[in-house]
Amino acid sequence: MSKGQSSSHAVRWILVVMILSVGCWFSGGRSAIAQTASPAAAQGRADNEYQVGALLWTQSSAEYRALAYQTFLLARLRLDQDLIHHRIRRGASPRAAVIVDVDETVMDNSRYQAELVLRRLPYETASWRAWCERAEAGAVPGAIDFLSYAARRGMRVFYITNRRQPEKAGTVANLKKLGFPDVSEESVMVREDGMTSSKESRRQKVARRYRIALLIGDNLNDFNDNFAGKAIPERAAQVDLERAQFGTRFIVVPNPMYGDWESAVYQYKSLIGEEQKRAYRRAGLKGL
Repeated sequence: MSKGQSSSHAVRWILVVMILSVGCWFSGGRSAIAQTASPAAAQGRADNEYQVGALLWTQSSAEYRALAYQTFLLARLRLDQDLIHHRIRRGASPRAAVIVDVDETVMDNSRYQAELVLRRLPYETASWRAWCERAEAGAVPGAIDFLSYAARRGMRVFYITNRRQPEKAGTVANLKKLGFPDVSEESVMVREDGMTSSKESRRQKVARRYRIALLIGDNLNDFNDNFAGKAIPERAAQVDLERAQFGTRFIVVPNPMYGDWESAVYQYKSLIGEEQKRAYRRAGLKGL
């Protein structure tokens, strides 16, 4: 074989390896998303290219990392202030608790979101469940350090998530694998069958036994139900009404990828098509 033929052969092998590597995001050479996607989804009809900027910012920017550290440093300062305040005022204060959301608050699922974009697939329960079962989500920067600190200070930690019961085992395994504290069947509170997306009943269950010092989330509904189902202007007005809580008792983690803010853009119309979604997104922009 000549030198030129050898080089060409090597290049072809490199290209083959690169193509196979892209297809092997999950073990077994096939993506769990591809395995579980419906035939309609597999045709690549989802228009989620608009999410690329948000995903790149979350995965690539040092600014996101800095904001996450800043968020949990603020949470630590508020936690210390809360403990001092209640010790001075009440002496032997009842045991306190910190409530955190899971997805995009303490665990980073941007790889799952990115895979949907790369494959032009819509979100589906089956692919999401497969991702949860793999227990491969990363930790949001600063989250483990903060919650470990809270646990050392005697705080209970409760993880209130709208992941569902079939996803609980993978969620518990993922949190433990990453080194989060106080992870148990009791402390990880998923959305049970027949329950709405509201977390209020679970928050109240914690409040009956503990004093809730802080609530941390990426979605306003992680704090209370005052924001649920409201239009964009009403959500903003509600934030203004409760502004004293933000940065004191409510700590917000940045998440530009998805959330109720996006549902509000679509006016909570979950069954509309891609073209209608594009129209709502453009209509929501404010130019000169």
